[in-house]
Amino acid sequence: MTDSKPLRIAVIGAGMGGLASALALAKAGHTDITVYESAPGLGFVGAGIQLAPNMARILDRLGCWKQIAAEAVQCSSTSIREGATDNELGHVKLDYVEKTYGYPHMVGHRASLAGALYDGCLKEKAITFKLGCTISEAKFAGRPSFKVTPVTGEPYRVEVDVLLAADGVKSPTRVAMLKERGEAADAKDTGQAAYRIMLTRDQLKHDPELLALLDADTVTRWIGEKRHIIAYPIHNKQIYNISTAQPDDHFASAPSATYTTKGSKEAMLQVYADFCPKIQRMLNLVPETEVIEWKLRVHDPLSTWVSGCAALVGDACHPTLPHLAQGAAQAIEDAAVLGVTLAPERIADRKPETIHKALKLYEKVRKDRAEALVELAAENGRAMHLGSGKAKEERDRIFAALKTGKGPVPDKWADADVQRMIYGLDVVKEAEKACREEGLLAKL
Repeated sequence: MTDSKPLRIAVIGAGMGGLASALALAKAGHTDITVYESAPGLGFVGAGIQLAPNMARILDRLGCWKQIAAEAVQCSSTSIREGATDNELGHVKLDYVEKTYGYPHMVGHRASLAGALYDGCLKEKAITFKLGCTISEAKFAGRPSFKVTPVTGEPYRVEVDVLLAADGVKSPTRVAMLKERGEAADAKDTGQAAYRIMLTRDQLKHDPELLALLDADTVTRWIGEKRHIIAYPIHNKQIYNISTAQPDDHFASAPSATYTTKGSKEAMLQVYADFCPKIQRMLNLVPETEVIEWKLRVHDPLSTWVSGCAALVGDACHPTLPHLAQGAAQAIEDAAVLGVTLAPERIADRKPETIHKALKLYEKVRKDRAEALVELAAENGRAMHLGSGKAKEERDRIFAALKTGKGPVPDKWADADVQRMIYGLDVVKEAEKACREEGLLAKL
């Protein structure tokens, strides 16, 4: 830095995008990073998560990947099946993924991913956590500022040099930023909800057919009209992770501020009543007290992710339906690009206009790609949820062609061309290239 005083960076939110952003900026050389999180503690929870190669590549650079991979499960194939009959529509081997992209496609626990990022942050003296702090009244003119309301103590106002808002799909920072432009940016319902379920080996041990699913290296998707179930083993094959997507009929009365609601086991079983006996046995193992339903929300593409020296990250700017397994990966790609464009040597003059240029470059590298994947995820959900009719017949014809080794995969998550577009792009290299082209060069 040309000034001995370090740039003050605030990261709002300690989810995947916030933790990865703080860690990437610390690794880049910043020394004053504060992460504000409304939760009073970081007890990471959640169910399973797919760990795609584009995510793994970044996590490896951040020093987190080995810890995560140690308990994750490598996927050798994916099986797409009819929910009602359990007949296999398509089977795709995934052994080529590691050979092609340098990392296998693995599946793991969300708590493991978040925990590894948090552990990485704790090793960096540059990063300070302020938990139990609600952020509001963000201002973007000049140096960004915001109000901090701690769980205990009096509210106070903070001014920083860089503000990164990774505060989720309901991001109040996004709403404030777009309101200044006269634009609405509220989250909206998708009409879909999800159950997230984890069954232990002990729960499955009395059912050989279900236990075989846990012992396999396969991601299985059962599809039906307006619904699907995707499942895979995690935690060194000690847990079978099950995620669903279905109409949110049972969630309609939940207040808009709520992400989750206590679900009804009877209602869950009714939603999937016409799925095969294997699914019925699986869902019947879920304890009544553990039926939780998530409301799936998104928002329309934004006109910008940046205002002055502030930028949005992750679900705050590109919430993604889970049908492509790229939500967390795209937040982590955001973080990796910020680590490049905001590298200390690139913004050494500390001028707001230089910081703004670096953030706009982040937006340039990330916005089109992230928003394209948001739409592709939604499109894939529509394709997997088809009811009877010509569109379903055509989809199933394409699935049938796979058995001869020909053609695309209707489930875009497993399609080689889509994987090439997602896994094959190194966003760090793209960001470095963009910096060179825009004249935002490292000053060595």
